[in-house]
Amino acid sequence: MSSKRSPAGGVFRLLYATQALAVGLALSACSGTDAPDAPRLIRLQDIFDSAEVSGSPPPPGLAPTVLQFDGSGEFEWASGPGVDNLSVENGNLVGATTDIVPFIHIERTGDIDNGDTLYQIEIRARVSADTRMGINLSAQPPNYPAIVSRIQTNGWPMMLDVTAADEIQTYTIAANQSGNIQAASMRHVLIRPASVEGAEFEIESIRFTYLQEHLASIPSGIGWQGLANRYHETIITRAPERVSFDIELPENPWLDLSVGTLEESPVTFRVTAESGDDAVVLGEQVVAESNSWQLMPLDLAAFAGQSVRLELELEAERDNAIGFWGSPVVRNRMLAQASTDDPPRGVILFLADTLRSDHLSAYGYERDTSPTLERLTEQGAIVLDAQSHAIWTKVSVPAIHTSLYPRTNTVQRFFDLLPHTATTIAEVYREAGYATLGLSSNNFMGRATNLHQGYEEFHESTSIVGGGPFSKSTRPFVDRVIPWIEAHRDGPFFINIHVTDPHSPYPGYEPYDTMYGDDASRAAFQDMQARLREAVPGAFGGGPNGEPKTATFEAAGIDPEPYLQQEKNWYDGSIRAMDDEIGRLMDSLDEMGLSDDVLFVFISDHGEEFLDRDSHFHLQIYGANSNVPLILWAPGRIEAGTRIRDTLQSIDMMPTMLELSGLAVPEAAQGQSFLSLLEPRQLASSGVAYAQEPWQPTPVFTEQLRDDNGPEPGPFPRDAYAVIDGGWKLVHNVYIPEGMDYPEYELFDHANDPLDQINLADANPEVVARLSQLIDDWLTYALAVQLEPEESSAEGLSPAERQRLCALGYIAC
Repeated sequence: MSSKRSPAGGVFRLLYATQALAVGLALSACSGTDAPDAPRLIRLQDIFDSAEVSGSPPPPGLAPTVLQFDGSGEFEWASGPGVDNLSVENGNLVGATTDIVPFIHIERTGDIDNGDTLYQIEIRARVSADTRMGINLSAQPPNYPAIVSRIQTNGWPMMLDVTAADEIQTYTIAANQSGNIQAASMRHVLIRPASVEGAEFEIESIRFTYLQEHLASIPSGIGWQGLANRYHETIITRAPERVSFDIELPENPWLDLSVGTLEESPVTFRVTAESGDDAVVLGEQVVAESNSWQLMPLDLAAFAGQSVRLELELEAERDNAIGFWGSPVVRNRMLAQASTDDPPRGVILFLADTLRSDHLSAYGYERDTSPTLERLTEQGAIVLDAQSHAIWTKVSVPAIHTSLYPRTNTVQRFFDLLPHTATTIAEVYREAGYATLGLSSNNFMGRATNLHQGYEEFHESTSIVGGGPFSKSTRPFVDRVIPWIEAHRDGPFFINIHVTDPHSPYPGYEPYDTMYGDDASRAAFQDMQARLREAVPGAFGGGPNGEPKTATFEAAGIDPEPYLQQEKNWYDGSIRAMDDEIGRLMDSLDEMGLSDDVLFVFISDHGEEFLDRDSHFHLQIYGANSNVPLILWAPGRIEAGTRIRDTLQSIDMMPTMLELSGLAVPEAAQGQSFLSLLEPRQLASSGVAYAQEPWQPTPVFTEQLRDDNGPEPGPFPRDAYAVIDGGWKLVHNVYIPEGMDYPEYELFDHANDPLDQINLADANPEVVARLSQLIDDWLTYALAVQLEPEESSAEGLSPAERQRLCALGYIAC
């Protein structure tokens, strides 16, 4: 609970006052005793001092290449097909489009081969219509018919969205959409100023930024650097710089380090330790491959317990070559054997995207989709009724990671950013001395939402390339996690693994794609899809709003059951594939001797609809989307076979995990630890007792808001809130779009109707009134303690990120 503001009145105040008392007692139990001693660690990025950098080279002084239309540049321009009245006015190139594929041709006549590679293009322009702009670079003059055919078939690699404007705007387009573009191949520049007919345009300038110019713009010092979309807390240096750190080493020290560069030529990374008159080169690694991280762990045992001067030195063939020192942390090995009286050494939060609980055999599903999770529930605990606070990843996951309602943490729409004032679960573990790793399969999980906060290392969803079906990520992530755990097994670690295997598109790897169906059912499904498209054009276009409804099947004369069954066949097969990979991860923990020293928590952000309530995808606030699995496993620390029947909510997970780890829960947390329901053992040897306050049942809330600030019209057209309390679930439909038929209130028998099929509102007006007041009080409370929203923007969505969101169904392709 927040210590700054109080919740608003009514029944809600009393309920939350009770919860606040319980949580306050739990926190006082932890704060009254010293926390368990965390292993000594020193994050070099946290103690970096620019005064300790020596050998800095002078800046290279690279000049940008800018095309301006004032007659001074070495280039010629001409209108191509689809452009009329092209001329220069006030130093700007102006004209109008007469076709949907218009072109402006610029031929550069001067020397263009500087031996460099293009990094990005910046266009200063204005267009009178909302449209798309494109640019193409070539060594040869344009072949217009071939280019038009290419656009119609595959589009252009370098395209960007522009909005109608009265003033010149700056648009940036990354060159990596087209691979490596050499300066020598940029003789002919072809611009598509708009993708609509009748648009007026005005171009002020075109700036080409080359790779070396970009690298020169990255300052030495501290950064958050990504290579192949795997990010590290980073120290950035330039050859021949050397950066020094005076530190006192712990008793069993080692240097956790990854290194990488964007240079095309080799870069040497060297680490030296000085103690007294002795200087020893601890390690030297030559990195010849650009845009990838290489592990460079170093043993510091020879200097254990001593004061040393560590130096990170960079060498390269040319001055100013850039090098990245990723997550450089001096860690202390924990050599003692694990004890179940102590907090678990490792914590793994496994978040499965788009997984409804009733498709897991661990929750009674008839298909054997989750044998590994079943085993974990037998050895640990299962929450039989866990509820998500939202129905899509962007909104639900920040609530899980902060223990704050979406309305309080302010992440509610497509481009919202988590405020930096929010405390994430990763930040708590990092502050406590844990090594922290995050892996995301969905753009919403990383920088696009500020959910990389607290991670020393974070893998964005776009770090997954090739190797299997687009949305199936558990296998490659388990491949990465196992060696990472092996490297960090001797100290406390926290890992968040977010996977999208259950998410559409549903077909997965062999043999899972045919585990519950065969080639005949696949062929029949594809035939039905073709008939649906023919009967209702656009039935699958425009993002999730285009997914087929009952009326779509009726229009095509198709029985929806075989269609839905094939979707479920693939969905269930993907779940089983994920479960088998979890089994591989658990086996690796056993092989490393960590099985008795890890807390493993499994949860989903939301479910999925298979024409439940006449809907596909995850668009509605009903049980198919809000009922999620929650499983906890920590042998010796959680009572085996625990089955929790109380209705819990996603924000309860973070406080429970932290208390199981012997860590204090942030004061602002709105969730409640359910540790007392797990019957854990005491942390006897550490002197820190688990909070044993009785669980206090509280109302559980879910929300759904229109998303109207995405790159296209949002997929969630309705405003609705839901509350579960006293065995009832009430849905209040606050805003209902034209053409949608929903009553204002819907009331369901939550225990006996978990998918919310039978509306009992008319027969129970007193229950509707009571629960409606709970929703009103909750909204008042959540807004009263709302964080200051972080500025959000559509800028920064890379082509790869856009492609992934398109493939996952969140935006139009």
